[in-house]
Amino acid sequence: MTYSITKNGVELSKDLYTIDENTKTFSSSEDGLVLDFSNETRWTFKTGSNCTFDTGYDCMFDTGSGCTFKTGSDCTFNTGGYCTFNTRGYCTFDTGGYCTFKTGSDCTFKTCDDCTFKTGSDCTFKTGSECTFDTWSDCTFDTRGYCTFDTMSDCTFNTGGYCTFDTGGYCTFKTGSDCTFKTCDDCTFKTGSDCTFKTGSECTFDTWSDCTFKTGSCCVLVRRDIYELIEIPADTTIKLHGFEIVGYDITEKQP
Repeated sequence: MTYSITKNGVELSKDLYTIDENTKTFSSSEDGLVLDFSNETRWTFKTGSNCTFDTGYDCMFDTGSGCTFKTGSDCTFNTGGYCTFNTRGYCTFDTGGYCTFKTGSDCTFKTCDDCTFKTGSDCTFKTGSECTFDTWSDCTFDTRGYCTFDTMSDCTFNTGGYCTFDTGGYCTFKTGSDCTFKTCDDCTFKTGSDCTFKTGSECTFDTWSDCTFKTGSCCVLVRRDIYELIEIPADTTIKLHGFEIVGYDITEKQP
């Protein structure tokens, strides 16, 4: 097996972490670690409830394919600035309820294809400024109700094609200014009822073709180019008119 566990450029003492190469599990309470598992597959960073992945600045969670960060409830991935969750394909962040991905500024959630951020209810992706959710194709942000994507300014949700933001009800996408939701083809923002996309100024939902914003009831769309407020009809797909032209067309209505 090939991996490295270092702190400040020096190999970490084995007294400061627990690792089992047979079950491929790792745990440590140290700050400032660099975990390089980029040549490994199917490792699990697994904890029970009420646990915390708590690191200082410039830490990296770096894995190969088929790895899992699996936790129980009330767990936290809590990092300072300039940290990276960097995985290859088929990786999963799988948590129970009341969990938090909380980072400082300039942090990155970067994955390849077929990765999943899967959480229970009341979970939060909370970041500072200039953070990025950067994925390739066929990735999923899959949450239950009352979850929040809460970022500050200049943050980016950048995905490849066939990706899905799939949430339960009462969820919020809340950002600061100059943030971007940028996707390729056939992507979906799918939410339950009473969900909110709440952004500051100069924010962009930038998608390619065949993308869908699909919501439940009690959802509202606000157009900034003409300051138009649209209450989206239930079980209906609409297409907005062009730049600075009020109104919309109904393209699909469920029976």
